[in-house]
Amino acid sequence: MAKSIDYGNLMHQAMRGLIQTVLEGVARDGLPGSHHFYITFDTNAEGVDLPDWLRSRYPGEMTIVLQHWFDDLQVNAEGFAITLNFGDTPVRMAIPFDAMRTFVDPSVEFGLRFESHAEDDDEEEDDDPEPDPTPPQDAQVVRLDRFRKS
Repeated sequence: MAKSIDYGNLMHQAMRGLIQTVLEGVARDGLPGSHHFYITFDTNAEGVDLPDWLRSRYPGEMTIVLQHWFDDLQVNAEGFAITLNFGDTPVRMAIPFDAMRTFVDPSVEFGLRFESHAEDDDEEEDDDPEPDPTPPQDAQVVRLDRFRKS
């Protein structure tokens, strides 16, 4: 039995499931109303499939917009594939959910931000944090009576 409940991992799985459900609905029915998405992802993450010229143009991360023109959106449990227009050139790309950094629907002020596992691993490896440069000070009690108006 586990020593504790991994809420972070459970929340990450739930957010991935939410995005999968939303994108499946869009693939089936199109974007409803004024909904549109900004999706930022790590272009170097495992499983990201995009042309080399696009990866070199966006070497770390890239934000795509699903709004007016997109084609052939396909969604599965691992991620999604889509064709987008770049300078009048249709480009097919595949993005795993694990590569996503943010998912935003500004039409309803909704957004999700995903922390990378690499950042989490770095924090766990830091067993000996640097000491706080400011020494602890005794607490000071401030009497509010001296600030009251008579």
